[in-house]
Amino acid sequence: MTADVPRRTTASRATDRPGDATPFALGLLLRQAHWRAASVMTEALRPLGIELRHFAVLIVLVDRGATVQRDLAAATGSDKAGIMRVVDDLERMGLAVRKTVPGDRRVRAVEITPQGVELFDAAHVAAEPLAERLVAELEPGEPEQLRDLLTRFAYPSGSEA
Repeated sequence: MTADVPRRTTASRATDRPGDATPFALGLLLRQAHWRAASVMTEALRPLGIELRHFAVLIVLVDRGATVQRDLAAATGSDKAGIMRVVDDLERMGLAVRKTVPGDRRVRAVEITPQGVELFDAAHVAAEPLAERLVAELEPGEPEQLRDLLTRFAYPSGSEA
């Protein structure tokens, strides 16, 4: 059995070349941008002893306060097992704690500790010069424009942020 693959008469293929206008090019470009940003932020976090996946959870906890693990998984794009491992790591490092949720002893909310807040702040100080390198090629105002565009792209109207 063969798949019904539409045939094209042109040789256009999706690549990650700048300016590629094929349907998959945006995803590839976003992937390249993610890899670049992630490697820079990983460099900033390494001396602090945490990984990007840990920092993603700390960002949510600082933003939202105590958060149940299910919501942490959704907010960070993780699965249940992955978020449990990250929270286990954060607990071992003293950066977060699990607490029971009043009215439902089965559900645990994760809360950032004072040590976690200190590390969160230190990470921002360490990341600032590296983040500046990320946007060095952009014109004044473009970093804010890029952030706005990506936010609208990631969270379309009516979707939960």
